[in-house]
Amino acid sequence: MCRYSVYTVVLLLFLLGFISKHHSKSTNPSKLLDLSAQSFRQILQSSRTCFVYFGKHVNPGIEAFLEQLEMSAHALEDYGIMVGKLNCSVEEEEPYCSREEVMKKAHLFRGAEVLRSFDVDTVFDVNAIVSHVLFSVLFNEVRYVHTPAELLAVERAARGTRDVVMGHIQVLGLPEHRALMEAAFVYGTKYQFVQTTGAPLLKHMGVADPASVPARLWFLHCSGVTHRSEPCPHTLMRKPLTTINIHTFLQLMEAPLLVEASVDPEEVNVVFSHLNVPVLFLFAQSETMQLDRDTAQSVARRLRGEVGVVLIHRDNLGVKTALKYNAVYQLPQEQEVRYLSLKNTDEVVNLFREQLVQKTQGEEEEEADEDEGDEDQWSSLDVLDDEVAESVYRDRGLTLDTDSLSELTDQTFSTAVTQSRLMVVLFYLKWDAVSMAFLQSYLEVAEALEGVGGVELGSVDCGEWTVICRDQNITSFPSVLLYHSTHPPQRYRGMLGTTSLHRFLLLSQVPSPVFLSSSAEVLSFLEGDLYNTHSTLTPIRVLGLYLPTDTGTELDQDVLVFEEAAQSLRGEIILGLFVHEEAQRWADEHSVMLPALLVSRGSGIQPEAHSLSSSSSSTSSTSSTSQDLISQIQRFTLDPFPELGVENLPGYVEVGKPLLVLFVGGEESVEVLQSLEEMRKAQSTGHLHSSLPCWIHLGRTPAGRSVLESYLGFVPPLPALVLSQLNTGGEVFHFPPERPLLAAEIIQWLQRVQNGQEPPAGMISDEAWGPPVPFYNFLSVMDEEAPGYAAQRSHKTKPGAKRGSERGAEHNSPQTSPQTSPQPPPHTEL
Repeated sequence: MCRYSVYTVVLLLFLLGFISKHHSKSTNPSKLLDLSAQSFRQILQSSRTCFVYFGKHVNPGIEAFLEQLEMSAHALEDYGIMVGKLNCSVEEEEPYCSREEVMKKAHLFRGAEVLRSFDVDTVFDVNAIVSHVLFSVLFNEVRYVHTPAELLAVERAARGTRDVVMGHIQVLGLPEHRALMEAAFVYGTKYQFVQTTGAPLLKHMGVADPASVPARLWFLHCSGVTHRSEPCPHTLMRKPLTTINIHTFLQLMEAPLLVEASVDPEEVNVVFSHLNVPVLFLFAQSETMQLDRDTAQSVARRLRGEVGVVLIHRDNLGVKTALKYNAVYQLPQEQEVRYLSLKNTDEVVNLFREQLVQKTQGEEEEEADEDEGDEDQWSSLDVLDDEVAESVYRDRGLTLDTDSLSELTDQTFSTAVTQSRLMVVLFYLKWDAVSMAFLQSYLEVAEALEGVGGVELGSVDCGEWTVICRDQNITSFPSVLLYHSTHPPQRYRGMLGTTSLHRFLLLSQVPSPVFLSSSAEVLSFLEGDLYNTHSTLTPIRVLGLYLPTDTGTELDQDVLVFEEAAQSLRGEIILGLFVHEEAQRWADEHSVMLPALLVSRGSGIQPEAHSLSSSSSSTSSTSSTSQDLISQIQRFTLDPFPELGVENLPGYVEVGKPLLVLFVGGEESVEVLQSLEEMRKAQSTGHLHSSLPCWIHLGRTPAGRSVLESYLGFVPPLPALVLSQLNTGGEVFHFPPERPLLAAEIIQWLQRVQNGQEPPAGMISDEAWGPPVPFYNFLSVMDEEAPGYAAQRSHKTKPGAKRGSERGAEHNSPQTSPQTSPQPPPHTEL
């Protein structure tokens, strides 16, 4: 309530540059309240917002904190928030003075409700106090997002109604975080503010190297977007995140994109002149008015948020600018205007970008000198135990629209899975962070599949319907099972994201295997004409070639194994089966023995042929189990020269060969394309068979930069070629950067590595990857309170062991077991 009453005051302080917060204590009386127990209770009864520290004795560390607390009292007064301290050694205020964390905690109250408690180490200075307090007060208004899917959900809600302001903060509690929260307090009724600290969103916003990006802010123009599928255009604020810069940027977003005038540039008076930003004047003539206006609007869009653009009508009698000049600009706080003759719009944009870069570089260098000593100290501040849990916690007040899902119960589950052609069921727990994060993606998939016939999506809350989850052998959360009307349940083993699951379900629409009855159908299948609508999802198709038999023995068993493998790979690969006399002709054309596999990588590309008979004998079938055949198919379908990413990396590491990795930069330059082509040439010679050639695009996979740096200890000039021997000692070899990256040079270098003539450039560490913070050892805490308490109970395991055995028996029972495919890594054990 007090927030809106101080709106005008706070906005005025924005315009004045917050000069008041730099005044000394001598000119401003202290705003820090010295509370008694009685005055504290009066505040609680007043329903006002108050930030209170409860302390006892004062040491040097606490004294420094109290100084910062007093400074924050002046700042927070502008937002209607009181700041106080209560001396517990004088008056005891239960329960805050009796707790062990007294002197280590500060509490934010709204009336009698505790909004949040902070460690003193977290609110370490005035910026941290102000930013954390305002973030807590604006908890329901400032959305915290971590993934592109979460941001898209915010955009969907804002389309056609309001614009979105998104800030990326590297570390909470720093001046940039305070500036963003102060802006959210002032402009929160007008814009939807969004905060993020994660790298995935930077990549989504087009940042090639998130690791090197400082705090940033984007303005998403959603109010003018009406179509549901249309993305919100965005504008990046290129200046540092300060309060006045954010205010100026938002004022520019409200200003017209292009202003038109009919006087000389010196006489133009527009809003840009008062916002301390450069102003660019372009000219238009009546004969080319529309073209000139379109050009000016194009420039204005590219420089939006940095420069104000004015279009001068040259034909007016009041315009005296010489015809030889086609552009004029005026820098902030300068009366003089400068005339230019430029050839194209790129020259205009480059001119202003250079001006801005030169200006900000000087400011950043000064700040870097001040912050260098503190960088290491604060780099680990606010490290979260679990970013997924933090994201879910921030969104706990958000009501998810589950209308597109069937919420199944013990009464409806059996009917749903038996009467649907394809029923997709998510098994989750409401108190599991990963489950709730994935539920949002699952709902997006359900929304995307609306109108797709034959597919229904449902969910089961295993916290409520435990019997269903037990009967379906659900041991990890979240789990997604597909129930086909004619096949056993199939477990989804892909990544827990919208794109991966959506692609998987669309591919699951294709029968697996596709039964082919003629050579014409085989050709159509391999060329992608059959089920051509699914070719955009995956160009790879695998065809099994088998001869029919009347004996009903070995080859019939092989066909059954192939069908079982195809059912397990449904949704991942499109597989076909051709059991026909003409299969021999296809095998002869590709010089393989039957039974065989043909792998097609797209229309116009010669299929690859692989014989399955080499592993068979007179007493055993070609593939002893479907799992063996699945492994073969997955190996055959691997890209011979893949781009490595998070999703496909495990499959290529499992091959067991040394990785020959080409690291390329974020831009598709001529040098990058040439280096990729030289790698393909080297591979075509057959001399790279002992390693797995691959490449990593650091723009699309920013983690690759950290990998490269861990390999060599530094980031070399790109492109960089590295041989990583993961399975044979962990040695890393670096292709000499002074040598040309040509096919012949690469082959010669690999030969020298194999002969032991090249020294390793680094070693791969074999240390285990642990969590960002240590696990909390509850047993040790119990032993501290009551020595031997936990140890006394550590031997009472018989009942638990028995139950564990029973659970193991249930887990291994064949009843309703989905299939024998590998289980995904568990997120939360039941």
